[in-house]
Amino acid sequence: MTVKAQRVLQSVPVIWVPQAGGSVESYAYSIVKGIIDEDKQEVVRATFPTNDEDAAGEVWRAAARELANRLEAGSDVAFITEGDPMLYSTFSYVLETILDEFPHLPVEVVPGVSSVMAAAASAVAPLVTHGQRLAILPAVYGIDDLREAIALYDTIVLMKVNRTLLDALANLERLGLAGRTIYVRRATTERERVVRDIRELTDEDLDYFSLLIIRR
Repeated sequence: MTVKAQRVLQSVPVIWVPQAGGSVESYAYSIVKGIIDEDKQEVVRATFPTNDEDAAGEVWRAAARELANRLEAGSDVAFITEGDPMLYSTFSYVLETILDEFPHLPVEVVPGVSSVMAAAASAVAPLVTHGQRLAILPAVYGIDDLREAIALYDTIVLMKVNRTLLDALANLERLGLAGRTIYVRRATTERERVVRDIRELTDEDLDYFSLLIIRR
């Protein structure tokens, strides 16, 4: 996390933690809990369904309204999220509701270190240089989409490849890009893994916090 993020998290009375259902601890909270004082700060855990987009939307709207009520009561609230809050982040859903329904409330977004930037640093792999083009995509595309993206961009980052990893690897092999692809899991953490020969990857490498960096 950034120095500014740490300063904010240690100064606010309420920490808002998004997490999936079940007993699994929020990954975002596992990153910041070492600097949180739960004896002095309130930690609110907002659980949301991950498999039903419509249901998740309702949950997030309700969470946003509850958060807004805290703000209107005069309490500062920090909403934590992995990576950068403006890139494929759950915070976007909450932000949309607050901006639509509570436009009078001040919102400050603290930039974070996105998984894309962290992975490139861990792999010591520059994403683009002068004049080149970069695409950041969720890994839900088939071989035709990949082929089109490769034709348009110099570097492609496929994010959150856990469910589609093996399909993505097969497609990259067919396109002759296996040797130009780097796999990065949980960059900058103790569980970080960087693989430069993606043929080594197996089902055991399926991880929600993983991505592929593909160079044309």
